Amino acid sequence: MRATVLGPVLAGCLLAGNAAASDTVRLAIQKTGTVAWELDVIHRHGLDRQAGLTLETLELASPEAGKIALRGGSADIIVSDWLWVTRERSLGAKLLFYPYSSALGAVMALPTSSIRVLSDLRGHKIGVAGGPIDKSWLLMQAAMRQTGIDLSKEATIVYGAPTLLAEKTLQGELDATLNFWNICASLEAKGLRRVGGVEDVLPKLGIAGRPAMVGYVFEETWATRRRDLLARFIEMTRKAKDILANSDLEWQQIAPLVGTSETSALRIYRDRYRDGIPRRSVAEDEEDARTLFGVLAKVGGTSLVGPARELDPGTFYRTGSGS
Repeated sequence: MRATVLGPVLAGCLLAGNAAASDTVRLAIQKTGTVAWELDVIHRHGLDRQAGLTLETLELASPEAGKIALRGGSADIIVSDWLWVTRERSLGAKLLFYPYSSALGAVMALPTSSIRVLSDLRGHKIGVAGGPIDKSWLLMQAAMRQTGIDLSKEATIVYGAPTLLAEKTLQGELDATLNFWNICASLEAKGLRRVGGVEDVLPKLGIAGRPAMVGYVFEETWATRRRDLLARFIEMTRKAKDILANSDLEWQQIAPLVGTSETSALRIYRDRYRDGIPRRSVAEDEEDARTLFGVLAKVGGTSLVGPARELDPGTFYRTGSGS
């Protein structure tokens, strides 16, 4: 009699344990990236528990390490760009992209610099983060060429690590730097002037909005099998973004992760992050991505896009609502 009662109870416990294990999401992230900020918000507000998810994080040193982790099966989700996703799809890897951030880089210069607008970059020494096929650099070149300026020929270009280029710009060794948005926020906090952002040149390339260049990336087979789990993950991250978008106090909480406790500097990071929260439909982002892919393929060539000739129509992941 007692055995017949304990049997179902034990079975129920085992089922619950299996369900908990199956609802684990393995994230490969950079320790100092904005994903870490959102994860802190998620954990402190219990958003993961509300979503019925267990988050396991693998902290990595570089975006390339994340790609290896995903393709090697040690991570379920990473943060990367749709350009890499569509390139991988053209090579046979079925990856998917869901918008995470539309924050873009910018050109920064010392307040005493004669560089006041982007056209002033001609004839100057510019540090470019990310290398010769960095997306922001390619988009900037394409837009400037439409105004008759070829920066690759009419300026001295120095490639290097984002933080190193930022330091050299601060020291006056470089006239300006085109850098990632978070590095630009740091430079802005130190008094440098924002000459122009990548978003400022997009209209010249046929883009009216502000597309998400970076997103969550995952395997198509995993997404198909775990569609409900993925929907809960996306909703959970939306809630974290909403908290950071609407609560200034929350930024005091994540200040150690951001790397500054100085009020004005934290405000700059906050505002730039908020500017980058995706607010459009996936369909709108996909349309702009298709246009930008054409620009990037023309300027960057096969070394950037591989054998792909256009944005793969299956690149963007759609939730059940199609948003």
